Amino acid sequence: MVTGDSSADADSILTIEDIHKLLPHRYPFSLVDRIIKYVPGKLAIGIKNVSFNEPHFQGHFPGRPIMPGVLIVEAMAQVGGVVLTQMADVQDGLFMFAGIDKVRFRRPVIPGDQLVMTVELLSVKRRRFGWMQGRAEVDGRLVAQGELMFSLVD
Repeated sequence: MVTGDSSADADSILTIEDIHKLLPHRYPFSLVDRIIKYVPGKLAIGIKNVSFNEPHFQGHFPGRPIMPGVLIVEAMAQVGGVVLTQMADVQDGLFMFAGIDKVRFRRPVIPGDQLVMTVELLSVKRRRFGWMQGRAEVDGRLVAQGELMFSLVD
C-alpha cells in the first residue's frame, strides 16, 4: 500500500510517482497530477493541471480549446482508482469502467485551469464491483459530476 505524508485525520498526499505505482495509466492518459486528500476506503481528492500542450487540444477545438468531457470523466475515474486499489480486501487486478450514470457537464474546462476532483466510494459488492460519486470543480465552481461504476478484471 502506498502512503504519502500522514496526519492525525488519516489524510494523505500522493505525488505523481505514488499515483503511478497504483495506476497503470501513462502519458498521454495519466490525468491526475496529485492526490491532495485521501481517506482510506472512503474518498480521494485529486488535481489535474490542464495545459495547452496536451494533445487533445490540437483538435478540440482549434481556436477554442476545451477539455473533452470524456477525459474529465476519465480523470475522475483515475482518482477513484486510487481509492479502489488501496482497499485492503480487494484482490489484485485492474479496475475498469463498467458504467457511468447521471453524468452532467456544467461548464467548460480550458487550458490554465486546475481541475479538482472529489471521488467518494458509495459501495463495493463482492470485492469486484465498486460504485463512486464523482465531482469536478475549477475555482470552486462545479464543472462535471456523475456516478461511476467499476469492475475488477483479471
